[in-house]
Amino acid sequence: MNYTYTTKGVCPSQVNFDVEDGLVKNIKFAGGCNGNLKAIASLVDGMPLDAVIAKLEGIQCGFKKTSCADQLSQALKTVKSEDEVPVNN
Repeated sequence: MNYTYTTKGVCPSQVNFDVEDGLVKNIKFAGGCNGNLKAIASLVDGMPLDAVIAKLEGIQCGFKKTSCADQLSQALKTVKSEDEVPVNN
């Protein structure tokens, strides 16, 4: 299933991604540091939802209390809370 999450406190305005069988795929950020965000997307592509959340949650960018990576984890937590996705560990 495809999701769009509106980010808060970071340069990209949105993150789009798919969750299929509890795995995160096809992550694309709208705006932000193109190369860094492509790297994050590539590194976590195909990983279980919980594993991505565990790796990225709480990462800060400079003096901000969040980051693009943290916003991706927040987006995934929102999906998980909807109980629509089976989660693989």
